[in-house]
Amino acid sequence: MQIMGVNHNISLRNIKLNGIIGLLGLVMLLSYNAGAQQEHADFKNYQYSFSRVAEAGKKYTDSIARQFKKKGINYPPNDIYLRAFKSQNELELWARNNETSEYKLIKTYRICAMSGKLGPKRMQGDRQVPEGYYFIEDFNPKSDYYLSMQLSYPNYSDQIQGKPDLGGEIYIHGGCVTIGCMPMTDEGIKELYTICLNAKLNGQEFIPVHIFPTRMTKNGVNYLAHEFSKNLEYQEFWSELKYGYDYFEKYHKILPVMYSPEGRYVN
Repeated sequence: MQIMGVNHNISLRNIKLNGIIGLLGLVMLLSYNAGAQQEHADFKNYQYSFSRVAEAGKKYTDSIARQFKKKGINYPPNDIYLRAFKSQNELELWARNNETSEYKLIKTYRICAMSGKLGPKRMQGDRQVPEGYYFIEDFNPKSDYYLSMQLSYPNYSDQIQGKPDLGGEIYIHGGCVTIGCMPMTDEGIKELYTICLNAKLNGQEFIPVHIFPTRMTKNGVNYLAHEFSKNLEYQEFWSELKYGYDYFEKYHKILPVMYSPEGRYVN
């Protein structure tokens, strides 16, 4: 009986201890959520404290919402995806309502200038627009090029495959000049910035941006093979990108981005 009593007391102590631990966990979770909500509110207030952002939203929100509605996509969006093609000077905006559905093409924007040549960016000062898989890393409401969104260049592939000094600060921005970025004109960036900002404010932490040398169709691949026949490094790199391109063309979904230890895209 004493043994049973001891076990009973131990059980009560365990229940109390578990209850305390659970309560502490709940307090920490509530504190984290409160902190995240405050950070979200601070980010939104900061962005809209700039007249450029507020005016862009006021000008384009209604027309943007109509474009999304025509495609059966909610606005503000839950999930958007940007896909750029250097040869065509085009940037596509895709969106979907949830992670199980297919992306739908909302609009194609004109990139008004492009520097460098086809191929990845491997060093600072090469004037190259990167190629590969990135995401929007930062929103700059006071850019020298009206508004700008910074890409996550260099990624792991760039760091392993490129030179030690890779540079950085690659943007999608306004204006129509570039030494490695993707300018959209001021009007173009107003609309695109508004969409991407609202996707982030609606909960999308990472907005993927995939940059290809050209549309990786049969004709596009043949062109690359002909023009860069002696550049085996580029050919191998583009074959990695083509797998992701083909997958999206077939399923209208994007694959997770994974790398080998050598910095190659693994599919």
